[in-house]
Amino acid sequence: AVAAAMRLGAFLSALRPALPLLLGLSLGCSLSLLRASWSHGAAEERCLAPGPPAPPARGAPPEAAEGRPGPGHEDFRPRIVPYYRDPNKPYKKVLRTRYIQTELGFHERLFVAVLTSKATLNTLAVAVNKTVAHHFPRLLYFTGLRSAKVPHGMVLVAHGDERPIWLMYETMNYIHQHFGSDYDWFYIMQDDTYAQAEQVKALVTHLSINQDVYLGRAEEFIGGDEQARYCHGGFGYLLSRSLLLKLHPHLDSCRNEILSVRPDEWLGRCIIDFLGITCVSQLQGQHYRTYELAKNTEPEKEEEEEFRAALAVHPVSDMTLMYRLHKQFSRIQLDRVYQEIQDLQMQIRNLTALTPAGEAGVTWPVGINAPFLPKSRFEVISWDYFTEQHLFSCPDGSPKCELSGASKADVSEIIESAVEHLNRRYQPLLRFSKRQLLNGYRRFDPTRGMEYTLDLLLEAATQKGHSHVLAKRVSLVRPLSKVEIIPMPYVTEATRVQLVLPLTVQDLDFVANFLDMFAMNTLDTHDNALLTLLFIYHPYDAQRVGQVDVFAGVKAMVGELEKRYAEVKIPWISVKTEVPSQVKLMDIVSKKHPVDTLFFLASVWTEINMEFLNRCRMNTISNWQVFFPVHFQEFNPALVYRGEQTASSNTDFLRDGHFDRHSFAEACFYNSDYMTARTKLAADILDRDEVLESMEVFDVFLHYSGLHLFRAVEPGLVQKYTLRSCNPRLSEELYHRCVLSNLEGLASRSHLAMALFEQEQANST
Repeated sequence: AVAAAMRLGAFLSALRPALPLLLGLSLGCSLSLLRASWSHGAAEERCLAPGPPAPPARGAPPEAAEGRPGPGHEDFRPRIVPYYRDPNKPYKKVLRTRYIQTELGFHERLFVAVLTSKATLNTLAVAVNKTVAHHFPRLLYFTGLRSAKVPHGMVLVAHGDERPIWLMYETMNYIHQHFGSDYDWFYIMQDDTYAQAEQVKALVTHLSINQDVYLGRAEEFIGGDEQARYCHGGFGYLLSRSLLLKLHPHLDSCRNEILSVRPDEWLGRCIIDFLGITCVSQLQGQHYRTYELAKNTEPEKEEEEEFRAALAVHPVSDMTLMYRLHKQFSRIQLDRVYQEIQDLQMQIRNLTALTPAGEAGVTWPVGINAPFLPKSRFEVISWDYFTEQHLFSCPDGSPKCELSGASKADVSEIIESAVEHLNRRYQPLLRFSKRQLLNGYRRFDPTRGMEYTLDLLLEAATQKGHSHVLAKRVSLVRPLSKVEIIPMPYVTEATRVQLVLPLTVQDLDFVANFLDMFAMNTLDTHDNALLTLLFIYHPYDAQRVGQVDVFAGVKAMVGELEKRYAEVKIPWISVKTEVPSQVKLMDIVSKKHPVDTLFFLASVWTEINMEFLNRCRMNTISNWQVFFPVHFQEFNPALVYRGEQTASSNTDFLRDGHFDRHSFAEACFYNSDYMTARTKLAADILDRDEVLESMEVFDVFLHYSGLHLFRAVEPGLVQKYTLRSCNPRLSEELYHRCVLSNLEGLASRSHLAMALFEQEQANST
């Protein structure tokens, strides 16, 4: 009995941790059984209830009345559409659209049309273009002039008839024909109207695009129906895409049947008569607020709430008044933003006090990300020292350079901002003025923005006139603002790439590997890429080419490739020179190819692959951008592995090496862009060809083209280690860059330290 009791106690002690789980399972099962029995009983009672079934609600489909989703709900349910192709019909290749938003049926948000005239085209229309035009995504000007001279920076559509009704009719037709399928909203305004662009854009984001919208300042027709309203053209009005599509078939009838002097009345009457839609000033909880300017109005003195909240102001009599209105509304908008920032910072402080970190968790400035915390000494972001005249961290690597350009403007603005904030904080007790910048430090933190630390020598003046000189340290942050997507021209991955490979006698040992990789990654995969070899003969070798051709082996390899791939031709060009200047070589290649050729200037150590070729196509844009990749250079295996196994797995193929930022041997660019930059270079250097020996293709694009130079690390370009020969006949800068590339490509600091340590140990023994 005692043994049985002990076994039972041991069993209960082992079962005790699982008792809550067992109780929970049993309780859940019991409740589910009870609920199932109640539901079943209620269903039986409804089925056995006497009398006819209750009719469905008015307007509801029978499926919805029976508890099943009606046809209107099917659009919101995901469906799998099976692919079926009729075997009797010939197969056609599916043509995809250029942009995914086109394929998905997305539209741009807002299109703006400005109606102008001969008298105001060069005055008010220009003022509109300089104040609010750049805030709208797309803005066009419409006029009735026949051969109007277009002011700089404006897109003008001239209809050739100055009659107001005809101008409105032609404008609506033009908008429907060219932009009706691209935009959701159309905003029509006059050039004597000032519109708050940001407020108008915010308005359309809160309106549904599924309704026919005719929104503006509603006005009554003279002697017309009291219920009908038209939108006053002077204050602008908003039309939805659905309304424009419905209105277009009736425009011809409106032009022939409706008589009016004012174009806005004519358009309003057309919409009312044929669509039955009247102008409204309020829709879906959004108000279209306007303000009518009186004569001799001073915008700076307008303090009414109606003026501050207005989306559109009318009439604007001259350009000066337009600029003054823009300045005043910009100030109002800026004050609102600052107030919102203060409110948000106060809320952040209040909420942070309730967190486990307490008030210590509040970052500075409030609402900005905390500074980046490095995990190792290699991630520490260094500070750059500067004064008001000099910068001690220069782009070219020199220890000291003059502060100029954007950097000088940045430092001046930061100092002014620091003094302004000090005065705002201590006034009226103290008034500060800058004497001198003692020390300045700045660094760019990618998580928050540009940080500054300034040591200022200030003169502080009291209210009684006493002054004192003191030094004060201030810290400032220029935070990263709103991220913008820069529009880029459209490119595809179908462009043919023309590889250009310069070869010297020193490169013969590496040609075989290059051709093997080219054949495996481009010819076998049928990639749209061609190869041109550039044989660079030394004058001595060129004289003996009839007896001994130093490139005979390479030509034999090319012949074997052409036999293996019958459709492939690999041409070569022979050049005789002592100084193989990259620019001179490209001059020869450029003349033998069409202007639309996409060149990839490669090196013999480059291992070509499809991944990089696609990036070369996507990152190179004709008349816009050239691409200079930074290849990954592997370290010397004799120093890194020291006799150990050198093979590495595919997951860490970028482990033992570095991105060689000193090399500009690889480049992707279009022939037309190179020819344009080369023409400017020729006009600059005249007949001094020796200048070309000190330049690379990168320098040509950098100094003689207005294109974007895209320089980025490229993990798809991996080069094996080799000690490259640096030609001393090249310029001092190019030779020094080649030597640095060889030295930094030996090994990392830790590997070099271990090699020195082992050598010292071996010498000591």
